[in-house]
Amino acid sequence: MQFTLLVLAAGMGSRYGSLKQMDPVGPSGETVLDYSVYDAIRAGFNKVVFVIRHDFEEAFKSTIGSKFKNTIEVDYAFQELEDLPDGYTVPSGRQKPWGTAHAVRAARNKIDTPFAVINADDFYGQDAYVQIVRHFSKSIDVNQLHLCMVGYPLQNTLSKNGTVNRGICRIENRMLLDVEEHLDIGIGVDGRISGSNSSKESAELSPAALVSMNFWGFTPALFPEIERNFIEFLKTQGEALKSECYLPTVVNELIQSRKAECAVTETNCTWFGVTYPDDKPYMQTSIADLVKKGLYPEKL
Repeated sequence: MQFTLLVLAAGMGSRYGSLKQMDPVGPSGETVLDYSVYDAIRAGFNKVVFVIRHDFEEAFKSTIGSKFKNTIEVDYAFQELEDLPDGYTVPSGRQKPWGTAHAVRAARNKIDTPFAVINADDFYGQDAYVQIVRHFSKSIDVNQLHLCMVGYPLQNTLSKNGTVNRGICRIENRMLLDVEEHLDIGIGVDGRISGSNSSKESAELSPAALVSMNFWGFTPALFPEIERNFIEFLKTQGEALKSECYLPTVVNELIQSRKAECAVTETNCTWFGVTYPDDKPYMQTSIADLVKKGLYPEKL
């Protein structure tokens, strides 16, 4: 079976203050994306599609894409503000694209295999890619709508440099029931983890609670559902200049309407991300440790 990795790389890190996708974090100058594609290739992926923007297309292709052209099929999709369904136009004054569902939609003509969706600036760990391939290697009709999510224990996704927002998953029989966004999650002086739930109430959270880090698996049948959901979004929220159509919202709507189930596969890998500038040195040290353990080569 063929597998495609869809990398959402069109965004800028507002709190970090630079294009994180091109920042070196490995001992030989590797970027997070270098490790993501490397992990995907050795897990069995055959193609990678990068969702980027035209304004940094040349730099991205020469810095990232060119590294992999001899080891995996590489393609690009562009998240453009004007890429809308027929009959819709960009409201006057809107400057930013329409969110992660819109970013995935940008690749609708580039993918015809089961595919995984990841963020460009997150280090997910080798096992996450293995889990997705293992899941879709089962008896799954690739022409039918099928959803999968890789879940991480909350304790493996926190930052030492500030609070984070995470989607806490409610799961039954390894199927996702819903995801509740929690804000300002951090470890208190007593060692307990807490954050604010959707009702803005303080809630203590289990370190083992599974969270969504936006590592999803889909079949191509998702694209018509994204189109339908995005049209509904434009009807109700399209005039709001900062509104965004989120991929997890599409998944949740499909679950709640019983159009699809979303299987959850768990990984014990530690997720690394750069939410704050001080997260970068920790990520670099952590990756260097993985290299020393022989989990990655000294130079990719």
